[in-house]
Amino acid sequence: MQTDSVLTPRSPLSSSMVAPALPQIARDLSITGSPTLISMTLSIFVLGFAVGPLLLGPLSEIYGRVRVLQAANLFFLIFNLAGGFAQTKGQMMAFRFLSGFGGGGPIALGGGVLGDMFLPEQRGLAQALFSLGPLSGPAVGPMISGFIVEKIDWRWIFWITTIADGIVQILGLFFLRETYAPKLLGDKVRRLRLETGNTKLYSIYDREDRSMRAIVTRGMIRPFVFLGTEPLCQIIGTYMALMYGVLYLLLTTFASLWVVDYGESSGISGLNYLAIGAGYTAGSQIGARMIDVTYRRRKAKNNGVGLPEFRIPIILVSAPVSVLGLILYGWSAQFKVFWFVPDLGIFIYGMGTLSAWLAIQTYLVDTYTLYAASAIAAAALYRSLLGFAFPLFANQMYAAMGQGWANTMLAFITLIIGVPAPLIFLKYGHTLRARSPMARKSKIIR
Repeated sequence: MQTDSVLTPRSPLSSSMVAPALPQIARDLSITGSPTLISMTLSIFVLGFAVGPLLLGPLSEIYGRVRVLQAANLFFLIFNLAGGFAQTKGQMMAFRFLSGFGGGGPIALGGGVLGDMFLPEQRGLAQALFSLGPLSGPAVGPMISGFIVEKIDWRWIFWITTIADGIVQILGLFFLRETYAPKLLGDKVRRLRLETGNTKLYSIYDREDRSMRAIVTRGMIRPFVFLGTEPLCQIIGTYMALMYGVLYLLLTTFASLWVVDYGESSGISGLNYLAIGAGYTAGSQIGARMIDVTYRRRKAKNNGVGLPEFRIPIILVSAPVSVLGLILYGWSAQFKVFWFVPDLGIFIYGMGTLSAWLAIQTYLVDTYTLYAASAIAAAALYRSLLGFAFPLFANQMYAAMGQGWANTMLAFITLIIGVPAPLIFLKYGHTLRARSPMARKSKIIR
């Protein structure tokens, strides 16, 4: 669990570290003309996040978590290193996309690992530790890279993260252990067959058709089954997509706010990202405890039977908190109020966002435990597509509307989705799960 938690932040961190360096990258690689093309240097990494889990999540349910995680991390390492040597905008875009593809491994597999290792009563705190990576990584990355750009060169952003990733890759060879029950039992069955000569031994997870073609086909189509037939996954994916899209939209314009409007240097402006990271840390600690306490209390009142819907009530609080934070940040930035006030707003936004994220991610794991990796891969497609798309119009939107009205609009959208969604889960979640073949199947053999 610890190694997976270390692997997870490095790809989201890499996704946003280029934000302070976008002007220098655009200059050196001749990315001129449309601001959208410049923003794509940042967001195309997240497009890789959308595609990668669709392959990596199902593969982990075929070959186990460890092999897929290590292979994806190596893929990320190679193309992230190549990004530091890019000489053209085409090379940069390609390397960023491919490194994002590999970087999606820990994101896709992390929820599945939590479902493998922790009981429902323990998943809130475990999810808090894991989720700090996908959400705090994009916030902390620009803080580090701001000083790298100012003191060294933007290419060292890629090389330093590659060195760090190489160290984690080596640690993973020694400390990562398999957690996926079907893989563990399958290995045990094969070992017992060799030891006893009894070829009739099988595990509860064995199926009639165990050919490689059948296994791969089932695994590859499973995320699309979730996307097309699972309303719970669709609703969760939409809400997560909104949160992720707003995050990357803010990240795209955050650096320029402090450099252009507040007159700070690249290095000093990066320190403002601490406000987002601190908000996420506070949200993880407060949210995790509230989620687990709420779950245990409702389980006790329900005759000892725990339900995934017991995770949801915190969203009814955290969604409005996120809205208040966005509004405070937007209007204080609009009028260039003392730096502490917009940082306070972004802190409040981060705290509310991560609390909601914990609840819905844990709800997804509780509902689809056995196929959590595929369910998360399906939700990640929604999430990462908006994370890719939102930054492309960020500069134009803020130029036209200003910080105040632009962030108020985002806050309003967050409110109209963030409040009805948990109410739908609370009222209809049990019915939707009962009608879901994937949820029933996961429950039967859990």
